[in-house]
Amino acid sequence: MRFYEYESRRIVERAGIPVTRYGFCTTAEAAREVAAEIGGPVVIKSQVLTGGRMKAGGVKFADTPEEAAEHAAAILDLAINGHAPRGVLVDPKAEVAQEYYASVIWDGTVKRPMMLFSDMGGIDIEEVAASHPDHVGRGHLSNLLPVSDFHAKQVIARTGVTGSELTRATPILARLARLMRDCDMTLAEINPLARLDDGSFVALDAHMEMENEAKPRQKELLEELGIEAQDTREPYEPSDFERNVKAIDAADHRGVIQGKDHGFSGNLGLVIGAGGGSLTLTDAVRSQGGKPANYTEIGGNPSVAKACGLAKEVLRKDGVEKIAVMMSIVSNTRVDIVARGVIKACLELGRDPAETIAVFRIPGAWEEEGEKILRRYGVEYCDRSVSMWDAAGRAVAKIQEGT
Repeated sequence: MRFYEYESRRIVERAGIPVTRYGFCTTAEAAREVAAEIGGPVVIKSQVLTGGRMKAGGVKFADTPEEAAEHAAAILDLAINGHAPRGVLVDPKAEVAQEYYASVIWDGTVKRPMMLFSDMGGIDIEEVAASHPDHVGRGHLSNLLPVSDFHAKQVIARTGVTGSELTRATPILARLARLMRDCDMTLAEINPLARLDDGSFVALDAHMEMENEAKPRQKELLEELGIEAQDTREPYEPSDFERNVKAIDAADHRGVIQGKDHGFSGNLGLVIGAGGGSLTLTDAVRSQGGKPANYTEIGGNPSVAKACGLAKEVLRKDGVEKIAVMMSIVSNTRVDIVARGVIKACLELGRDPAETIAVFRIPGAWEEEGEKILRRYGVEYCDRSVSMWDAAGRAVAKIQEGT
């Protein structure tokens, strides 16, 4: 779950990290009032869950409250990468002596949080790491032991920062690390962290991402920010496919289906499930030269209508020639129900199941009944003797052969 910048600022401030005197506004008049209260040059920033704000014209500078209102009105009407702004953030234009980068991320390779710090802030950390690796400090943290200021000090010192700057930056990185763990964040980033002319440090921007599964644990934080439980905060606008699958799932309490197609544009539709098995199967298709058209999850013994609805949405996607129906393990999901649903979807769309279903591999309950249904329509059934890799390979081979 991603947070808007103004929400991330509140989270950072809540953790005891200094921020500028900002204001979140949804109207041009409100932006004028905040700019007047700040009393000086300000920055108007579009609040969208996407990058490229500056290039798109979503960040503007104003010297007067009237100019701030004018810029706010223009930005509020400006969509960036398909995202309409939630509002604008009005921030004082700070007198910056130097910009730094500070973050704590989840390192999936070692399964531990990692602190990052650079004395070259304001630009992408990837760019700094590639061109100036000696200006990036790194350090992993324990998942169990408390975060000490000493850990943060070591990371910062690796970039060559010393003296009062090291002393003032250390508690900020340490608090960011505690925030990351306490709030179940996968990313807690401040870029830039600025040293002002008076020597003080302040967060000028913040980016936070939280585990979706942590929402019940973080109920107090979300309520404080005014975020509703059902707000998923995708970093892109859901497609018709994703919206339709979500509606089908919500209409029937039996089982669970999910569907994503952002970033997919292949010709092999996937109706797959079983948690991590879905990722494994998708990777197996790609590794063997296949081009997935989507990603799905199906399980928990869904109804025939639910399985049919998911299969229909997959088949309706542009460019889909065949579908692969696969699960990874023996589960309580009835094979016959999924078979009925997928066959029903093919028939209702006027497609021959034998030509449309490239592979059907779901080990589980009611296998014999499911196999009978599939055989009736000329679809081959693969039981648990066929590995996930082989099942994915069969699907790829069939679509490549056009059979």
